[in-house]
Amino acid sequence: MSLHHTRPDSPEAALQSVVHFFEHLQPSDVAHLAHFYTADAQFKDPFNEVKGISAIELIFGHMFEALEAPRFVITQQVQNGAQCFVTWDFFFSVPRMDKGAMQTIRGATHFVLREEAGVWRVAVHRDYWDAAEELYEKLPVVGSLMRWLKKRANS
Repeated sequence: MSLHHTRPDSPEAALQSVVHFFEHLQPSDVAHLAHFYTADAQFKDPFNEVKGISAIELIFGHMFEALEAPRFVITQQVQNGAQCFVTWDFFFSVPRMDKGAMQTIRGATHFVLREEAGVWRVAVHRDYWDAAEELYEKLPVVGSLMRWLKKRANS
């Protein structure tokens, strides 16, 4: 991927750079997160809550180690200044599960951008997705239990 080497001098330019980054993310790009995130950036998803570039790099690095062909497709964007919300589809396969069948997780991310020395970067990255519906229900043993619990709760 060719990184945008322009300085995102507005929240709008920063969001477009981040969207492009994630839609084209490759393992070698993880080392370039500092171009898009502040040094003290916070990241939270259903499994992680970390602060700082190196901790965020570890999460995305692990994604490429654990999954086959992970990729994001941004489906919608809403922005109000430094507050941004994007919805996405995350496609991947798990090498030892379902013969590598492609899986999809649908979710959303809230980005809070911050300007430092004229450059806008992500200061907060919060992912929202339903781990029960999007992940656990697809696992063989846990999935059948989750579907049974869901059926019981809805009856």
